[in-house]
Amino acid sequence: MINAKRIAAPLVIGFGLLSGFAQAATQTYAMDPAHTSVVFSWNHFGFSNPTADFSNVSGNIQLNDADIARSTVDVSIPVATVDTHVQKLTDDFKGKDYFDLAAYPLATFRSTKIVSEGGNKYKVYGDLKIKNITKPVILDAVLNKKGEHPMAKKQAVGFNAVTTIKRSDFAMDKYVPMVSDAVVITISTEALVK
Repeated sequence: MINAKRIAAPLVIGFGLLSGFAQAATQTYAMDPAHTSVVFSWNHFGFSNPTADFSNVSGNIQLNDADIARSTVDVSIPVATVDTHVQKLTDDFKGKDYFDLAAYPLATFRSTKIVSEGGNKYKVYGDLKIKNITKPVILDAVLNKKGEHPMAKKQAVGFNAVTTIKRSDFAMDKYVPMVSDAVVITISTEALVK
């Protein structure tokens, strides 16, 4: 006669180990604000393509190498740090016609799906929220490196990503179309394991 308890116990232990392995496969990394840049550019009357940037950007990357679909990204961007490197324009960007800093001090991105494109390339689908307006965007991301950080002595990952949005989608359409509606956003980050 088969002893059900003798069979059940190893099965329970086995499933428990597999469950623990699946959870352990997802690793959380904190983005390093000192090595994270968010730069955006636009076309100015057809003559030039100026850039501006944000600093003190923070967020988390939950990375699952075994199943990339279980990975997530969330990013917080303090609008007060916007810098066009031209003071008058920076002040304008903080005003109501653009980011409206007084009312909306934070912009955010939250991934909804991540898809491997093969090799070290990914499509990161998510929601970008600016001025309390949320729109779907797709980031084209590249994993630059994964391994021990030589200075921090912790596991780290580094990514670059790019996307294009329409500023009119976020109620920032002043001077469109003379100044381009399309804005290219480029992100580079290092993130350290938590």
